[in-house]
Parts: sequence; C-alpha cells; structure tokens
Amino acid sequence: MPTRKTGIRAQQADRTRDNILKAAVQVFSREGFAGGRVEQISTLAKSNDRMIYYYFGNKEKLFISVLEHIYASFNQAEAGLQLDLDDPEQAVRTLVAFIWDYYVQHPEFVTLLATENLHQGEHARKSQNLKALSGEAVGVLRPIIDAGQAKGLFRDDIDITHAYLMIASLCYFYNSNRHTLSSFLAVDLADPKAKADWLAFISDLVLRGLRL
Repeated sequence: MPTRKTGIRAQQADRTRDNILKAAVQVFSREGFAGGRVEQISTLAKSNDRMIYYYFGNKEKLFISVLEHIYASFNQAEAGLQLDLDDPEQAVRTLVAFIWDYYVQHPEFVTLLATENLHQGEHARKSQNLKALSGEAVGVLRPIIDAGQAKGLFRDDIDITHAYLMIASLCYFYNSNRHTLSSFLAVDLADPKAKADWLAFISDLVLRGLRL
C-alpha cells in the first residue's frame, strides 16, 4: 500500500507541474515575460502561487522551463518524421514542410521565441538543457545531408548549422512577421493559398542552396 500511495502522489505532482507549465506557455505567449504574472498562471493551471514556487523556484526559472518545454515538444514531434534517406531531396521537402507546419500550428512557439529575443536571450543562456535540445533538432538534418552528398546530389561544403538556419529562418520569418507584412505588402499572408505558395517556394529555395 505505501508504494501505491507514493505512486499516486508522484502522478499528482507530475500533473500539477505539467498543468503549471502548460498554463505558463499560454500566459507568457500572450503577455510576454514581463507582463505574465504568477497569479495568472496559477489561476489558469487551477493551482496556487505556492505550487509554482515549489516546483520552479521563481518566475524566471519557470520561463526558462517554458523555453525548454517548447523546444523539447518540437523535437519530440520532429522525431516522429518518416524520412526516406533513399530520396534525400524529398526528405528535405518533408523536413521543411514539417518545420513550416509546426510554426503555423503552434503560434505560441513563434511568440515565445520572439519574446525571448526581445530579452536578448538572457533566459535561454541560463538554461542547462537548450544546447542539447538544439543538437537534437539539427541532428535530424545531418543524415539527410549526408545521404544527399553520398548520392552526389548535394554539395560537399555544406555547413550543417547554416543549412538549418536557412530552413528555420525561411519558416519563422513569415510567421513571426505575418501581421505587419500583410499590411506592408497589401497581401493577406494568412490566406491558405499564400501559405501553400510560400512553402513550395522555400522548399525549392532550400534545395537550390544544397544542390551541386
């Protein structure tokens, strides 16, 4: 019986922590780090302020955990990709489409990254886990590049970091600046056709950058 009781308590603790983390993602993505308040998060999580301090220490550490959480969620989703390394060019298209779709379907990811960049990455630098998480994300691209090079399709001088930055920036910029660019260019960038056209364009662009 004591073991069972401990297990139930552990599950409850995990649920409480997860609920706080999910609530923090919503609040920080909506209000930013400065505007997001602990009491807002605890109310949304149906918890209390004391639990936030118990599990995370303080607001800053909670925000760092949020950054780690959104990257880990991205990596987990990316790990489920079915990439055909016998067709490296199609694998590139699949990866680009995944990253694009993830940004579209998870606007909180884009917003939280924009928030942290406003703070010049001060919270990200304090994370003990982001470096490992970034390595996982970039690591998905490496076997695709290796396969393309082995088949004589891709250049031998590709910098893997540059290749990843190219893909990430082409997907991120459109979504992070969609509202202002729609007004500036007098084009509805939220229109499904506009988004599909951009995905097709950047997929071709990335491949042109990798090919011999």
